[in-house]
Amino acid sequence: MVRRQVDALTPSHDQASCGKETRVEFANTAWALVPALVAIVLALVTKETYLSLFVGIVMGALLVAGFDPTLTLDAIVNDGLVPAVADNAGIFVFLVMLGIVVALVSNAGGAAAFGRWAAVHVKSRAGAEIATFALGVLIFVDDYFNCLTVGSVMRPLTDSKNVSRAKLAFIIDATAAPICMIAPVSSWAAAVSGVAADLNVNGIQLFIEAIPFNFYSLLMIVFVIGLIFLNFDYGPMAKAEMEAYRNGELGSLGNDEVVENNKATLWDMLVPVVILIVFCILGMLYVGGFFGGEASGDLIAAFGNTDAFVALPWGALIALVLSFLYLLARRVITLKESSVSFTAGFNAMVPAILVLTLAVSLKNMTGLLGADVFVAGLMEGAAPGLFNLLPAVIFLVAVFLAFSTGTSWGTFGILIPIVLPIFANDPTLLTIGISACLAGAVAGDHCSPISDTTVMASAGANMNHVDHVSTQLPYVFTMAAVSFVMFVLAGFVQNAFICLPVGIVLTVLVLMALKKTIGCSVDAPENIGELDEVLAES
Repeated sequence: MVRRQVDALTPSHDQASCGKETRVEFANTAWALVPALVAIVLALVTKETYLSLFVGIVMGALLVAGFDPTLTLDAIVNDGLVPAVADNAGIFVFLVMLGIVVALVSNAGGAAAFGRWAAVHVKSRAGAEIATFALGVLIFVDDYFNCLTVGSVMRPLTDSKNVSRAKLAFIIDATAAPICMIAPVSSWAAAVSGVAADLNVNGIQLFIEAIPFNFYSLLMIVFVIGLIFLNFDYGPMAKAEMEAYRNGELGSLGNDEVVENNKATLWDMLVPVVILIVFCILGMLYVGGFFGGEASGDLIAAFGNTDAFVALPWGALIALVLSFLYLLARRVITLKESSVSFTAGFNAMVPAILVLTLAVSLKNMTGLLGADVFVAGLMEGAAPGLFNLLPAVIFLVAVFLAFSTGTSWGTFGILIPIVLPIFANDPTLLTIGISACLAGAVAGDHCSPISDTTVMASAGANMNHVDHVSTQLPYVFTMAAVSFVMFVLAGFVQNAFICLPVGIVLTVLVLMALKKTIGCSVDAPENIGELDEVLAES
């Protein structure tokens, strides 16, 4: 549950004392970031996710233990793997139950029925992508829930239009954390509010005031819609889209074959999905105390008090039982077929569980080495003399920290207590500074190979995790660059009604320039030569 443990990741917390006496020469220094950076580079170069993450874990443990073999092994097991499994047990249970629901629906023929309906009613690849985007925006309460639900529901539709799993994963990821970060009723709003409340600030008010300046989240919406309607891609994503469109190579990990069943209808897909969404949201409200608890009748307070790691399994279990009974009553699946679905659903989620375990273990090593303390020191030292440029500086620091550690919640948990006193006498710059912190945390998390949200997006799309990261990186870097420019402007203009329209225009201009220079459209005849060049170069 590393993503949720914001309070344990503040600058006042000495990570070097967390269960280990970390060697002084490595604690709270740049060495703290080395294991994560090595794992990231190795993953991008070798495409071997598990090996790269494990190498990072071992390197981190060696630094924590001062290269003592016994203490290194102890750090890997007792400070890395065991806490990673224990703290994330809730999300593992949710993953397994979601996998079983998906397998039940597929084996009952619901996915095939949805595919047949989509083939008639959704006429184009753009329509499939817009539908995916719209569903992602609607499920804004939690990023884990968003990634896994949108991916499971929309795979049959995007597959029927030969949309690559890489593009699907990008759209899922772009509507998960970025949307949650601008939704006042979400687990992310609750996390930000909690950090601010600990510092005697009205957290939800600060979060809402920061939304108009959260350029990365807001402009990413413009970017995704622009990519879809301008009908082009660039970088590794163009290659993935070309292979999907021309060769039918979607990039799936397999185990998602569609089962045809003449008895199945569209409702055999929709009813389980609606049940899952409704009961997961009810689960979050129940755990948050909405029904007679501390937050009785208060929707925002209930989401603020909830724990998604408990609520999502709660809702998924009810959804699984009701979906099972519904499909049996409809006689579209037998007891024998349903028992096979339980095993198949579990097996389908094993790669995601393994990647998440290794990624969280690596985060634990980074935490023990005091990466947060090191970055906080850099941030505090950069404050004098850069006052109006500080929002842009804060954004860059947040991007780097979230990318290196894989935790956006930990990033704003570290930076918000630093930003608040810096801008204590300037309320407008305080709002912009908080926005920069939140936007940078989302941007860095969005492209980090060790981010749990990125892992969930690749799991939702059922594709190779490193391929998702490598195809998404150019898009994230593009919008991070646009956001940086906007935070430079906002530091001086300090007016959202001016800055946001400028940001939208800048994003559209960047999209048009990219399409004219390096963009490729898979279904445009004039680009066939360019697409062949992309394939040849890869």
